[in-house]
Amino acid sequence: MDSHAEYGQGVVWAVVGTDIGPLMLAASPEGLLNVVFHATDAVRDKALARLAERLGTEPVEAPGSPLLAEAIRQFEAYFSGKRQTFELPLDWSLISGFNRQVLRELASGVPYGAVVGYGDLAQRVGQPGAAQAVGAAMGSNPLPVVVPCHRVVERDGGIGGFGGGLETKRKLLALEGVLPEPLF
Repeated sequence: MDSHAEYGQGVVWAVVGTDIGPLMLAASPEGLLNVVFHATDAVRDKALARLAERLGTEPVEAPGSPLLAEAIRQFEAYFSGKRQTFELPLDWSLISGFNRQVLRELASGVPYGAVVGYGDLAQRVGQPGAAQAVGAAMGSNPLPVVVPCHRVVERDGGIGGFGGGLETKRKLLALEGVLPEPLF
C-alpha cells in the first residue's frame, strides 16, 4: 500500500522513549512539527487536542509513518551519543514573528556543546534588550531538542528556565558535555 494513502496527508504522531522520558513527535508532510516532553497519556492527549485545534485536523497515531521514521532514527542517535545535529525538514507553522526569528537563529547558530545567553540571542536577531522576549520565545518553542532551547542560559551563568523542567535541561546539557553528568 502507498504510504501516503496509508497515513494520509495530515499530521502523524508517535511517542518515543528517551533518556529524558517519553517524547511525543508529531510531523506533517512539510516536516517535524512538534516535540512534547514527558509524553504521559495526559500530557500527550492535551498536546494532541492543541494540535487538532490549531491545525483543524486530528493527528493520527502512526509510529511507522515515513513522515516520522527519520526523526525517530535521529532522536535515537542523538540520545545514544552518535549524532550531534538534527538534519530534518521542520514545519514552522506553529510559530511566527519574533519567536520564529529567534528560534531559527538558535537552530542555525548555536551548535551542539555550546550555550548562548538570552540577551546575546536577542542581539543576534537585531533586538538588543529583548532578553525577556527571547525567554518567552524559548517557552513557546514547539520543537525542543531539535531547536535547542536547552542551550539558552542566563548571562550570569545560571541555567535559566526550561519548559521541559530544569532536570531535563541539565540532562540535555550533560549529554552535550556542557555540564557534568549527574551523580545520581
